[in-house]
This record gives sequence, C-alpha cells and structure tokens, in this order.
Amino acid sequence: MKKNIFNKKVTLDFDGTRIDKFLQYVLNEFSRTKIQTLIKENQIQVNNTIVNNSSKKIKFEDQVEINIPAPKETHLKANNIPLDILYDDDDLIIINKSPGVVVHPGAGNYEKTIVNGLLFRFKNNLSGIGGKLRPGIVHRIDKDTSGIIVVAKNDNAHIKLSEQFSKHTIIRKYEALVWGALKPQSGIINERISRSFRNRQLMAVRKEKGKIAITNYKTIKIFQNTNVPKISHIECQLETGRTHQIRVHMNFKGNSIIGDKSYGKIKRKFKKIDKNVEKKLNDFNRQALHAKSLGFNHPVTGKDLFFESKRPKDFEDLIKTLKKSSV
Repeated sequence: MKKNIFNKKVTLDFDGTRIDKFLQYVLNEFSRTKIQTLIKENQIQVNNTIVNNSSKKIKFEDQVEINIPAPKETHLKANNIPLDILYDDDDLIIINKSPGVVVHPGAGNYEKTIVNGLLFRFKNNLSGIGGKLRPGIVHRIDKDTSGIIVVAKNDNAHIKLSEQFSKHTIIRKYEALVWGALKPQSGIINERISRSFRNRQLMAVRKEKGKIAITNYKTIKIFQNTNVPKISHIECQLETGRTHQIRVHMNFKGNSIIGDKSYGKIKRKFKKIDKNVEKKLNDFNRQALHAKSLGFNHPVTGKDLFFESKRPKDFEDLIKTLKKSSV
C-alpha cells in the first residue's frame, strides 16, 4: 500500500501558527506523538521544503504537504463482531454502537472491539490514518455510551471528516438521564476541560489551562413524584468533542449522569422510593448516555447526511419505568 499525500493551504486563521499546531487541527485524530513522528521522519514540507522543527511558524497561503506513510501490518484479529450498520458506501460507514462495546483495541482488549468487527467485514478497506490499532476510526465514544459513530474507508475521507470535526461543523446530539433538575433547564456550558490532577485517567473542568469545551443542553422532561427521586431527561448538542465532555460538564453542574461510575454516584439511598424505580436505577450498570444523531457533509460528494439511532433497550426501559412512576 502506497503512502498518501495531502496538500493544504494555510488559511488566515493560522498565520503565524506553529506547524505542529496546524497539523493537530488538520489531522484531528492524530496524537501529538504521531505528528512529531511525521515531522522527525521528514514527512512534512512547507513550500516544497522539508520541515524538521515542530515549532516552525507557518504563514498565510503557505503550501503544506503532508505525507502519510502506509500503515504497518497489523496483527489484530478479524473477529465476527456484530455490527449495526446504518449506512455504508465507498468512503464511509455509519455504525450504531451497542453499550458495553469498545470502539478500538487497547490495554486488555484486543479482540472484541468495533475495529475487530470492521476488519472481519471490510478487511483492508479502511483508512490507515488512525494507526495500526485504529483503522478507520475517525472519532469514538466511550465503552458504556451507546450510539452513532462514523468510520472512514480511506485516508481522503478520514482527513476531510477530521476537518469537519475540527471546525465543529459536525452535528452531534446526545440524550442522557441525569440526577436532579438542571438550572437553568436549558443553556450552554462553556467550561474548559483537561486531565484531572487527582486521577490522570479522568478529565475535569480546568478554568485556565484546559481546552475549550462547549455543551448546549436542554431539558426534555423532569421525572418527579413523592416516591421517585428527581431525574431529568436531557438532550445535549456538542460544539466541541473533548474526552468525556458531557459527563464532566454534567458533573460540574451538579447533575451527574445516572450510572456514571467515574463522574457520579452509582447507587443512591432514598427514604421513600418506588421499588420498581429503585431496582431499575440500581441495575443500570453504565452511564445513561446515548449518541442519538450525527450530521455532516459527505467527505467526497459534499452531500448533507444525517443519521439517528434509537435508544438501546436498557435506556428505553428505564425511561418507561420513570414515566409510569412519575406525574
């Protein structure tokens, strides 16, 4: 497989920006380490001159050439993992991910992920930009979050989809069940997010050093009765896509997502509570978060695409139980 070469002209917004920062924007899914490796391996040129310094400043209308070597052979297993495919063409795949399924291989799980299922069904017809462990993966959602993700079949589609994510032109809507009632019931959370000081595996609101994170939310319904704890069914639309963004923002508001093992209380004790509701809440063993819709421009045809997915059974059953026990 040959390497892919992409040419990008520097826009006015990036005049005077470091080359590595520009590449992080263009190659949204690439890690900082991967970008530094491309520069060290002389894979980046500006105006036909090889760049070997990550801090080099670029100028308006500079021509940046990005050479992406062919991905190394992967030893990941192609397993027949069930995939709920909503759409499939020559350039991309839309998948409705079930809760409890990991998107790509990582520590402790190299065989039962979405990627293993993609390799079984599509073999080598996936983009290589994400590296040997993430073929085709443009973005991801957490293991215990359900809903829609887009997968790229080639590097050109991957690059153009990543640009849309970076420019925040992708429409991403989630629904969630959270404790309490949000105040106000609809609004915007604009709080920066970065790694937590206390636990580096988690994220936290960091007002000064975090990355910009914006979540638009609205309350769909508040479930409440004398024997039912106050719970809100909400919809969130992301302007940015930081790790655990909705989970962190809801916890920051004091309305953590039901079942969230990392950012909220899993089980709560109530003096008076409907027993059916109590059982459903305590048996809900994941965060009640669902990526319900995804909209974007097709990376090749430019056509507007929009996809929606139904709530998984456990999420739907919990809502039905809350409705029955509330007013």
